[in-house]
Amino acid sequence: MSTSPDRVGVPASDGSDTVIDVAGLHMRYGPYEAVRGIDLHITRGEVFAFLGPNGAGKTTTAEILEGYRRRSGGQVTVLGEDPEHADASWRARIGVVLQETEPERDLTAEECLQLYAGYYPAPRDVHQTLALVGLAEQANVTATRLSGGQRRRLDVALALIGDPELLFLDEPTTGFDPSARRAAWDMVSGLRSLGVTVFLTTHYMDEAEYLADRVAVITQGRIVAEGPPGTLAGREHAPAEIAFTMPADTTVDDLPDPVRAAVAESTSGRVLVHAESTLHILGPLIRWAEGRHVDLPDLEVHRSSLEDVYLALTNPDAHTV
Repeated sequence: MSTSPDRVGVPASDGSDTVIDVAGLHMRYGPYEAVRGIDLHITRGEVFAFLGPNGAGKTTTAEILEGYRRRSGGQVTVLGEDPEHADASWRARIGVVLQETEPERDLTAEECLQLYAGYYPAPRDVHQTLALVGLAEQANVTATRLSGGQRRRLDVALALIGDPELLFLDEPTTGFDPSARRAAWDMVSGLRSLGVTVFLTTHYMDEAEYLADRVAVITQGRIVAEGPPGTLAGREHAPAEIAFTMPADTTVDDLPDPVRAAVAESTSGRVLVHAESTLHILGPLIRWAEGRHVDLPDLEVHRSSLEDVYLALTNPDAHTV
């Protein structure tokens, strides 16, 4: 996987379930090195999110894995073959959903799938695929008349019609409203039941956290952290922030010792506490409130989000975790 020392959650490789195996991948454009010696190991059935700012190297990496771009150096195996030299039978085993696509004009959703199914040796059933992506009721709607979210579902259906083992999803929910995004997430999660491995690129950290089994963060051509979203870069050990409003007729000096000692900020009755252990703070705080018969209705506990960690990793001078 990553050449970075942060290798949280790296799975063991036994070879049999390996879908993507990358070692020392480099990509140069003249003097510019876009990808600088990254390693990846992705196993069957995973949803793997590849995160990074624009220009970090993630699109270049994805195109190399898809067989659309020749690398400058390193070893790459996808579904047991080098994508740079793979043939049509290999390409039939992958599906690709690009960030921007144009639907077939004047064809219905069903006709689009029937057309694409003809390109594959063993395609999925058209109607089953429409149902899988939630387009069964739009089967006879012309593709150009579908809504933005429905057209994106059609994109996924077209990538699935060949019954791929590996699906590349590039920014699948860009421009979606919250309801459409959540429906798309459910659809992607449902691919697990088919045993499909998903390589996802996205700028939405909540999307990566909801969908991905593991994530890797790439910046300036190098992977800087890798692992399950909940433990990326030691996120689970980061101090928590506990915030609440002091009850009427109380001050910070009235708080129990463990809480008072951890107060980081107190402004207009609003108290912010930094806690290495939430129980060490919440236990005394709750007992104190119960003893005084007061409530803490706006009590909040916040740990670093995946977005906090991502920002710290990709721009460490501007953000801390």
